[in-house]
Amino acid sequence: MLYKSTRIGKNLEPFVLYKFRTMVKDADKIGPPSTADDDPRITTIGKFLRKTKLDEIPQLWNVLKGDMAIVGPRPEVPGVVDLMTDEEKEVIFSVKPGITDLATLSNMDEGAVLEGEFNPHQAYLEKIWPEKKRLQILYVQTKSFWGDVKIILWTIKGLLWK
Repeated sequence: MLYKSTRIGKNLEPFVLYKFRTMVKDADKIGPPSTADDDPRITTIGKFLRKTKLDEIPQLWNVLKGDMAIVGPRPEVPGVVDLMTDEEKEVIFSVKPGITDLATLSNMDEGAVLEGEFNPHQAYLEKIWPEKKRLQILYVQTKSFWGDVKIILWTIKGLLWK
């Protein structure tokens, strides 16, 4: 029922991220880490959970454990972090990763962007990741309490009025 994945958090410390399972068992062993909406590994209930973002609810446990915050740069898998420059890492990993951020608001449905791609992970790295990193750095540089409140409200609005 729960999917566990190693992600990189504040100060480049790895942690276990929790989500509701939306794919077949061992999906990470039979396909790429980036997932398009048309990926055959996604289960029927998984499509619903992803579309509504309900698969993210277990990350509240990560927040309670102190691994994550509600707002902050979305945590990445180690292989993607390895592709970052030292300067990008220094900024992005100076704060706790979050459940939502500016990049989430900018692209509420990565799966739809990757749909139909022969290599979804490569497409993620080329089409989504550069802007995602830029917005994560912008978030850290302009972080504020009221900014976080706005991001939370915009996230709720984006989920309710898709």
